[in-house]
Amino acid sequence: MKEKLEMIKSGLIVVDMVNGFINEGKMADPYIRNIIDENVNLIDNFLNKNYPVIAFRDCHEKGAVEFKSFPEHCLKGTSESELVNEIKVYEDRMKVFFKNSTNGIYANGFIDYINSLKEVKEFVVTGCCTDICVMQLAIALKTYFNAINKDINIVIPMNAVETYSIPPKHRREEYNNMAFDLMSQAGIQVVNEYRKVKNI
Repeated sequence: MKEKLEMIKSGLIVVDMVNGFINEGKMADPYIRNIIDENVNLIDNFLNKNYPVIAFRDCHEKGAVEFKSFPEHCLKGTSESELVNEIKVYEDRMKVFFKNSTNGIYANGFIDYINSLKEVKEFVVTGCCTDICVMQLAIALKTYFNAINKDINIVIPMNAVETYSIPPKHRREEYNNMAFDLMSQAGIQVVNEYRKVKNI
């Protein structure tokens, strides 16, 4: 009898849907709550199909080097580093990685886990922020698979990702569109919503 993983064709990666970017703290933007429902819908559908779902939680020690570039946020052991309640209820059924940088590809054990999913031919990447953590992970994944000559599709559903707004320096719509363009140029499939690509 084949192992369950051998039947898998798609995987979902949910990036940083944590309180510290949505509900509380110096980096939070409540507008990002607008993508929670779509993320929950995707998580639920993938889990019901027994497809793998990966979640990243931003999680830093006090004095993390990243705080030279961004305000202190998502400290280890605080509610900021926890998934928002709507997604936290699925945490025990997801593979969770803690990341100490904007790019989740460097999280301990992540690449090993990705490589263990032998039959996954496509990864859907959702969450926040579109132009930082989502884009960095998506492009890094695409270039990693290219480097090992593996034809893996990376999909970004635009209705399941979002970024923050601090005008005039960082305008939400402008930075979303910039990220979508850059990811498309990198060979990533940017779609309005995932259900138009796959009937899940």
